[in-house]
Amino acid sequence: MDDIVKQAIAKWPNVPHCYGWLALDARGNWRMRDERAQALKLAGDRITNPALLGFINRNYLHDERGCWYFQNGPQRVYVALEATPYIARTEPDHRFILHTGEALSTLDHAWLTESGALILQSGEKIAMVDDRDMAQCMTQLQLGECTVCDDELLDWMAGADNIQPLVLRYNEQSLAVGRIALEALASHFRFVREPSPEVTRSPN
Repeated sequence: MDDIVKQAIAKWPNVPHCYGWLALDARGNWRMRDERAQALKLAGDRITNPALLGFINRNYLHDERGCWYFQNGPQRVYVALEATPYIARTEPDHRFILHTGEALSTLDHAWLTESGALILQSGEKIAMVDDRDMAQCMTQLQLGECTVCDDELLDWMAGADNIQPLVLRYNEQSLAVGRIALEALASHFRFVREPSPEVTRSPN
């Protein structure tokens, strides 16, 4: 968190929180949602200003309820999540980079949803891979010693019998890939997609 933000919180500790105005889409874009966008359930306008993006990324946090927010000076601006709290992209060298700019040096777990979305966990960070980068990720998925082909991956996702475990190769790691339902992500990882004042703490 920026020092100027910490100072603002100390000076104005009771500023009301803001809900509904900021969103993170499934491709890692921050979006500003005005009253019209909120009323019509639109994605909102993509934020492109580099200084503002850096400020949001540096001050992106979550509360004890599993609600994510951007600490804008003394005010918490809560974030509506289209997918997961972080979105990962691939670099040409096959590294994963979060939408905040942080590189993932190691991974702890990996999953695929029923729609083929790749979910990564590194420490406490949960990220869905940008769908535009899944073609590059395919070269890192293996069944046995061979890179998985499209038909084999579809069979694996469907839970076909007598199929080998699916493995994600990342740096020098070999991670077994699990299956997870897209709709189960929020409850499994205890984050809130649509924060509101009424949301209570996630159960343990």
